[in-house]
Amino acid sequence: MSIAITPEGTRPDATLPPPSPPSPRKPLSLPRLADMHARGEKITMLTAYDATFAAMADAAGVECLLVGDSLGMVCQGLHSTVGVTLDTMRYHTECVARGLHRVQGTAWLIADLPFGSYQESREQALRSATVLMQAGAHMVKLEGGGWTAETIRFLAERGIPVCAHLGLTPQTVHALGGYRVQGRSEEAAAQLRLHALELQDAGAAMLVLEMVPAALAGALTLELSRCATIGIGAGKATAGQVLVLHDMLGIHLGKPPKFVRNFMAESGGIAQALQAYVRAVKDRSFPDDRLHAW
Repeated sequence: MSIAITPEGTRPDATLPPPSPPSPRKPLSLPRLADMHARGEKITMLTAYDATFAAMADAAGVECLLVGDSLGMVCQGLHSTVGVTLDTMRYHTECVARGLHRVQGTAWLIADLPFGSYQESREQALRSATVLMQAGAHMVKLEGGGWTAETIRFLAERGIPVCAHLGLTPQTVHALGGYRVQGRSEEAAAQLRLHALELQDAGAAMLVLEMVPAALAGALTLELSRCATIGIGAGKATAGQVLVLHDMLGIHLGKPPKFVRNFMAESGGIAQALQAYVRAVKDRSFPDDRLHAW
């Protein structure tokens, strides 16, 4: 019977101190996310609507969790996000926050301001943002450009981190004429760029770019030095990526967008699929720009 010998000539079960456990991941913060952006490290984001999935995504290394109003379609069976209420968003934000607290999670938690909760006035936006921040959010997200710049400035000046959202804005899908790519023409691209710069100047720390041409998203990412772009159907040149959790697990009521990749199909389970998503975003193998027709 052979006995394994270490390089120091001692048996492995001798009185040596046990190996140190891996260092826990530090909680994400705006400065840490800004540092990732400056270094060119891709930022990973997924939606989360409940405690269990939130904890699993955090354990897989997802840096940002978005309590998206997409829960209206994913969880409630609505045809759009327009019917989601602030009280519903508060409830799901609390659930996700509890999931992170149960496992001492480190993810940065963003919550959507739903339709009708911020359009009336800056003061209404502040009241709505306060509800979600008190529910556990670290940041709130709102859609649109132009008039929203002053709302973002008002919130940021009061210590509320804000993520903006341009391109396809689901809350105004009826005005946009459906779920269509935005920024195709030179005029539309110029307006989107103008709005993006205004939102950065107003204090937006992050900007979701949804269904815009990859070249436009890449150009904006280079230009917005103080605002990290997060793409969804916007190519791989953005500072980070976000997907609806259920879409990337192959769970959906209808046909998923063509830019979605089913990570569950190539994994042995949910935990492995989440880890594969993080790796693919980090090593830039997701998304695949060849799948875009715009």
